Amino acid sequence: MTIAEWMTRSGVGFGTSGARGLVSAMNDAVCFAYTLGYLRHLESFGEFGAGRPVALAGDLRPSTPRILRACTAAIHHAGGVPVFCGFVPTPALCLYAYGRSTPSLMVTGSHIPSDRNGIKFNRAGGEFLKEDEAGMRVQQVTLPEGRFDEAGMLIDNDPLPEPIDVLSAYTARYADFFGSKALHGLKLAVYQHSAVGRDLLVSVLKSLGAQVIRLGRSEGFVPVDTEAVRQEDRDQARHWALEHEFDALLTTDGDSDRPLLADRQGIWLRGDVLGILAARFLQARAVATPVNSNTALELTGFAEQISRTRIGSPYVVQAMTEAAQKGIAPSVGYEANGGFLLATPVALQGRSLKALPTRDAVLPMLCALVAARGCGDDLTALLETLPPRFTVSDRLAPLASTRSLTGIARLREETLATRSLAPFSASCGPVRRLDETDGLRLIFENNAIVHFRPSGNAPELRVYAEAGNENDAGRLLQMGLALAAPWRD
Repeated sequence: MTIAEWMTRSGVGFGTSGARGLVSAMNDAVCFAYTLGYLRHLESFGEFGAGRPVALAGDLRPSTPRILRACTAAIHHAGGVPVFCGFVPTPALCLYAYGRSTPSLMVTGSHIPSDRNGIKFNRAGGEFLKEDEAGMRVQQVTLPEGRFDEAGMLIDNDPLPEPIDVLSAYTARYADFFGSKALHGLKLAVYQHSAVGRDLLVSVLKSLGAQVIRLGRSEGFVPVDTEAVRQEDRDQARHWALEHEFDALLTTDGDSDRPLLADRQGIWLRGDVLGILAARFLQARAVATPVNSNTALELTGFAEQISRTRIGSPYVVQAMTEAAQKGIAPSVGYEANGGFLLATPVALQGRSLKALPTRDAVLPMLCALVAARGCGDDLTALLETLPPRFTVSDRLAPLASTRSLTGIARLREETLATRSLAPFSASCGPVRRLDETDGLRLIFENNAIVHFRPSGNAPELRVYAEAGNENDAGRLLQMGLALAAPWRD
């Protein structure tokens, strides 16, 4: 079967971050087949062949080791050499692999619950783009006979290879760029939960001179979504702020490529605002970010070129790479979830940072903390240097994509017909513009924004709102969620 047929048969499709699906659907045969299709796609243009290494790593989900073994078996079957990098952050894997022009894959479901997982595939020099997904879909795959039982599980389940060290280079990347005293005197807390980079983050902060305390380590998987923070994580952060009196609280999502940073009061910063702070600190000339990111970026005015893309790192990578090819550098990208990407090297105060064109959680948090040193180490004061635009988001789940798309289509027709939309019109005025770059984004006369979009990774609807103050943004979000709630019926 082709990989497209495997997707239909298994229900494990491609989202904005690779293959994702229920663990029960991602049996060994499916993961083996997907990995073979990936390698054959790479082989078609010379990035893979017999004897070539393929790096792989995983997060801390219970299902990840089994899926890694299936991927390893597929690499062996294709004649490749699996290089196991351990249970490490996605950006640490990519730093290793990109630097050696080696294909790589990461077994992770990122922030989604532990009953789901995924495989993120990378090219030898960067992320899979949408054309790579299309090329992989047409690959024909036949499973070897006698390798799988009736449930699609491997009969011979070989152990994973011994892991190599990729964390030392990743830690040194930031120690060398920021310096050993960059965070000296700061008391920083790390919410460790089940993030694969929980101990690495502590090591990086200590290497920059910070005093670090560890909080909230979990043995079970905790689905921390940096774009839709759970209420319990909001409450816990405020409680910890009172108890520990830290300067900031840091954490990441499951595979540690998306950041979450809180101030002294335990209030989490939005990822898209963190992206603006990091891009400004790095003196970026070109910035690529999805359409749902905070529009304070344009109002801040430091970037010569701003590209608004569809949601998903492949689109951001493509836009920031095109800017770099035009010689506009530094060229960076970030997403509303806070993941930050470097298309070009950055040089500041005699120190340089190599490009890393994949989502990274550590860099934007360090940029904000160092930038805040000029504001009395106060992240809140640093935020006040940005134009007042506030974004909030939430999700309706479960909600099938088909239902979301049907609801969005009806909403679009209504808005085009009337140019007004109850209940928003009373406070926001008529709809001034519709943006259909990704989902349906409504820009009102008073510049408030409400955005509806089906998730690319899970059966849920994302709703975003933006306004000139936080209360208005929150009110618009609740109105948006209420408007979409009947789509579940």
